[in-house]
Amino acid sequence: MSVAAGSPRAEVAKTGGLLGAMVLHNLIYPLSTSGGVGPLIFYAVYASIFVLGTWLLTQDKRLRGLAVVTGATAFAAGIVNSYAASRGAALGVSLTSIAYHGVMIAVLVRYTFTARTVLTEVILAATLLYLVLGSLFAAVFGLLLWFEPGAFADSSGAQVQWQQLLYFSYATLTTLGYGDIVPKSFYAQAFAAFEAIVGTLYTVVLLSRLVGLHASARS
Repeated sequence: MSVAAGSPRAEVAKTGGLLGAMVLHNLIYPLSTSGGVGPLIFYAVYASIFVLGTWLLTQDKRLRGLAVVTGATAFAAGIVNSYAASRGAALGVSLTSIAYHGVMIAVLVRYTFTARTVLTEVILAATLLYLVLGSLFAAVFGLLLWFEPGAFADSSGAQVQWQQLLYFSYATLTTLGYGDIVPKSFYAQAFAAFEAIVGTLYTVVLLSRLVGLHASARS
């Protein structure tokens, strides 16, 4: 497994800390709409999580470099869209976020699914990967909304913002489906259904993987 050398406790601290940071990200994203320094704080947290995660969990120089580049561009796009919103800036947010998430997903997939034994840090990394997938789909939905305004509808009749798409994404990934935000276009419906399938299959595949590793270790 291509990870930095360290004690089991250190690995747990790394993955646990990153998981905590991702949870924090998902709780403070409303700051991006608050004005003032709110967006700056949110995007600083967002742009640092995956960069830090990549440097902690892999020694692959290409992935580390990609994390820095995509993290920096995601930060810049987010700041521009927050303080000088435009369609071009909104497109930049979606595209840079998709690339940024892709780097972290590559790192976490390698870290989680190349493990030979069931360890606490592997479970924490797998949980983090689940949250990153939900955040990735929010960026994909944002891109769909850019190409097709009206692809998503709010039950209140208000215009759907990307912040609501993050909420919608996790509701879809976990198959909660509250129904207050609805995919209206064919592409939006297709990707929402795909996310629900990914969310379900991920838990099944991961559970099978962990059980298999545990059984192999015992034998």
